Amino acid sequence: MKAVVLAGGYATRLWPITKHRPKMFLPVGDSTVIDQIFAELEADDRIDEVYVSTNERFAEDFRDHLADSEFDKPRLTVEDTTEEDEKFGVVGALAQLFDRENITEDTLVIAGDNLISFGVSDFVDFFQAKESPTLAAYDVGSRERAKSYGLVELDGDEVVDFQEKPDDPKSTLVSIACYAFTAETLPLLDEYLENGNNPDEPGWFVQWLQQRDSVYGYTFDEAWFDIGTPESYLEAVGWKLDGENQIADSATVENTTVGENVHVMPGAEVVNSSVNNSIVFPSATIRDCDIRDSIIDEKTRVENMDLAGALIGAHTQILNGE
Repeated sequence: MKAVVLAGGYATRLWPITKHRPKMFLPVGDSTVIDQIFAELEADDRIDEVYVSTNERFAEDFRDHLADSEFDKPRLTVEDTTEEDEKFGVVGALAQLFDRENITEDTLVIAGDNLISFGVSDFVDFFQAKESPTLAAYDVGSRERAKSYGLVELDGDEVVDFQEKPDDPKSTLVSIACYAFTAETLPLLDEYLENGNNPDEPGWFVQWLQQRDSVYGYTFDEAWFDIGTPESYLEAVGWKLDGENQIADSATVENTTVGENVHVMPGAEVVNSSVNNSIVFPSATIRDCDIRDSIIDEKTRVENMDLAGALIGAHTQILNGE
């Protein structure tokens, strides 16, 4: 099998934190989101190559990241875009990737910003047992949330209906960005696109495919996070830390109340403050502040502030009263 890790988005909803770094590199606990996926793919002997699909803007970041990593399988494949409005859509980019890399085998496709609680090898086991296109499905527990995803209806394990981003969801079981396609399915991407269908989300292709072929759903419990907003990123870190805190050895935390789910990275300094459910990036300085539900990027200085739900970009200075 081959695997494709989708990492071509620009993550504009997380700006300024992701304006100059791929959101897949955002730390969650001791690792990054995408490295947790790489580790799963590296461990599965059935997957012999992993294609990391990104855009030209972040290509060099990924080259450096992969060069410094412990993984052997990932290789970079770059789509010809540098801005959000130039993107081909995920389906369009996938079709181009399969053609560019001459991929003709069964293929796993997973989003690089997915924090998942199931083992990728378990998903591949399920796919190989069914010998048909397969998606991973998760109950988001809210019909309002379900509007943002592909709604899945199952009969046993088989998908009997699929609706991408429905206005009035009938349930809360949705497709996440984890798919496995058989070798026979891959040429259908070209047919789908040539007929003028939506090139954006893979769910539109799955909806089209489900009306022509048997598609199966692998359901899982525990947790899933689509890290696309500051809120979802904080939720993912909170789930990983599970109420604990992660303070780097080289960080300075003095005379400070540290609540739950706080990650303070190397070289950061937090003094005379209170911090709860927040992320402080390397070499940031926080003094005399109350910080809640916030993300403070690297080399930022914040003093004498009360911040809740804040997203502060790198190299920023916010000095209240000066």
